[in-house]
Amino acid sequence: MNKFRIGHGYDIHRLVPGRRLVLGGVEIPFNLGLDGHSDADVVSHAIIDALLGAVSLGDIGFHFPDDDPAYKGAESIELLKKTRAIVGEKSFAVGNIDVTIIAENPKLAPYIKEMKCRVAEAAGISPGDVSIKATTNEKMGTIGRGEGIAAFSVALLYK
Repeated sequence: MNKFRIGHGYDIHRLVPGRRLVLGGVEIPFNLGLDGHSDADVVSHAIIDALLGAVSLGDIGFHFPDDDPAYKGAESIELLKKTRAIVGEKSFAVGNIDVTIIAENPKLAPYIKEMKCRVAEAAGISPGDVSIKATTNEKMGTIGRGEGIAAFSVALLYK
């Protein structure tokens, strides 16, 4: 097995009323939240998929199925901690994580620093090894209409 491994992750969830908006383990004040079995944190979900992909261990749905009552309402940042342990069992550690969030609203800049800290803690790395950026979809498509939020992530693992 290679000394370094790179993984890529993606997640998207629909915005709905009556749910909390959680991104990168941070609750963000907003009139809509992401719909899902867990807290639907697309940032954590994309990172989890990137980490699992890097070590060829499937995806979030395999390890934390959405039909398992144990994960109903789960905090995805806690699932990220469990994923770090899974990666560790393969003798890999996280080197760095890069995330791009795509959302028309709310504005996420005020929450990025806290997200970086929460993700870094869960992944066992320094906040300086986590990059989180936010952009819009320029009002195009599902995300552009404000119907959902998506995130892409890449992660570097090392032996």
